[in-house]
Amino acid sequence: MAKPSSRGPVPGPTIIRQLAQLAASPLPASSPSVPDRLSQWFDWNRAVALQGALDGRLPPAEADAACFDASEEADCARIRTEMGTLVARTAMALGDADHEACRTHYLSVQRSLQAATGRLRGRLRDMLAQGTPTQARLAQVDALLEQVLSPRESSLLAGIPLAIRQRAERHATAESPHGDIADGAAATAAGPAPGQHHTAFVRELQALLQSELELRFLPIDGLLSALRTH
Repeated sequence: MAKPSSRGPVPGPTIIRQLAQLAASPLPASSPSVPDRLSQWFDWNRAVALQGALDGRLPPAEADAACFDASEEADCARIRTEMGTLVARTAMALGDADHEACRTHYLSVQRSLQAATGRLRGRLRDMLAQGTPTQARLAQVDALLEQVLSPRESSLLAGIPLAIRQRAERHATAESPHGDIADGAAATAAGPAPGQHHTAFVRELQALLQSELELRFLPIDGLLSALRTH
């Protein structure tokens, strides 16, 4: 009898490590395996639905299925580029903006990323559902996983504004002339000049947005890979 394959824990997305750094909290030494983590998130009804999607009868292929072609591929690339450009403009858009303006801008870009990638994922999944029986099954699994994982993802990403505010408070303390370090020479030796704190802060926000974009494109890349095999 063949032995089941044993896989180690899957490394988490970059944004998890960045959030830990932003909140100044350590990461756990090891993360649970994907099956162990999923078993904590699926209730009975969704577990049954997932089993049905994985092991149930394959749905018949649709005769008039939409075709994934070069134009669809180009449109996906266009959306990715547009969102990447939006993120890349963060440093220029914020400039010398105060921390509240930085937070507002971050939330605005975050909403744009969520809306654009959500629409794209849904469109690709609908197209996949009209493909071969195996592709239709994958579309069912993706829809179910989105129902289960999206609330977890939203909870994770919703914590970013709070982490930003806490980081802003630490930066404000570091830049205050009445901080704990009274001697100017000592302050210079201890870390960046006041203006450099804001520059580093903005760059970190941009890096977080870039990682969020990559996170949101993970399922999209999976759907694209499945559509290309048709």
